[in-house]
Amino acid sequence: MSDGPRPLDAGFFARARDRLRTRAEAAGLDGLLLLRAPNLAYATGLFLSANERPMGVWLPVDGDPILMLPGLERENAEGTGLADLRFYDEFPGEVPAVLWMLDQIGRRSIAIDQLDATLLDAARGKLNHLDLTDHAMLARTIKEPEEIALTIEAASFADLFLTRLHAAAGDIITQGGTEADLMADAMAHARGALFAKHKAAFAGTPMGITASVHSGPRAALPHGAVLERVPQPGETLIAGIGASLGGYHAESGVTLILGEISAEQRRIMHAMEACNDAAVAACAARRTCTEANDAALDALQAAGLGDAIRHRIGHGMGLEGHEAPWLAPGDPTQIKTHMIFSNEPGVYRPGVDGYRTINTMIVTEDGVDIPSRFQANTPIDARTIAI
Repeated sequence: MSDGPRPLDAGFFARARDRLRTRAEAAGLDGLLLLRAPNLAYATGLFLSANERPMGVWLPVDGDPILMLPGLERENAEGTGLADLRFYDEFPGEVPAVLWMLDQIGRRSIAIDQLDATLLDAARGKLNHLDLTDHAMLARTIKEPEEIALTIEAASFADLFLTRLHAAAGDIITQGGTEADLMADAMAHARGALFAKHKAAFAGTPMGITASVHSGPRAALPHGAVLERVPQPGETLIAGIGASLGGYHAESGVTLILGEISAEQRRIMHAMEACNDAAVAACAARRTCTEANDAALDALQAAGLGDAIRHRIGHGMGLEGHEAPWLAPGDPTQIKTHMIFSNEPGVYRPGVDGYRTINTMIVTEDGVDIPSRFQANTPIDARTIAI
């Protein structure tokens, strides 16, 4: 039996549908047609892999939802508890599935969360008003307590990977172990613990660990590959970990030093800590997403590291590992209570080294909670690997 949070239940999904209907009504629509897989999961609890066969749920302001899927998903559809289930034969079909869905709906003013441009004219021809706003994504930005609980639990397993890596890396590297060996060892440890604790309760929902471990000059690539490369004394080693439970994502990450930390490495790591803290403060102050990004990266600029910045400070997390809103230039979204973000200071010096840390941030009524605890529990001077 799993301790801790449980999978989201039928009551959660019913409340989610009610929130979405309220949004549709406020927008003057007859309802929402949700086609994106995360939105479908949010409204129905149906976690199916997105593929070429469109899947949709119609949420009318008045009336019952209609779940519309390819016929091969019939048994999965029957497990949702929704009463009105409709199926099309196969993709691509003589009538495109999305247009078939519009015929099934029979309403004239709707929003669709995503639409292939090749179907735009035909869809407009069936409607009086087509709204292409992703209303479900807007609703999903504010997490409910059940979603936050899953995020907190997922973060603990991302941390577990880092704890294992920190403890075991020295022995593995001393024996000639590579980046790939380091990742395999920590992955087996963290994933094994996750599945031992939660596999029974969360069967049928997404759960797992994703990770990257890269070192030395390769750490200067924000998305560096994991190689059969033995990390060397004096190098940085970046580990970035994502964990998911019940479909909800969290992240944790750290930069470790092989051997003694040099004065320059310590300086950069403290600048990154200041960057992290500025992002936390901006989220706590309910600034806009762009302002939070600017405040965080200003700390790296102030440390003379502006040329080593390669990416924004963070992104939203939930049913997707990367989702709106974005702590980045161009996103004016006001930060609100119960939004969840990553916080990812990064310094990348091509041909030399790279540094990145990752925390999960949950905006609360009082400030910001950080459920990823590895950095808080491992001060900068302890982030070393003895070799």
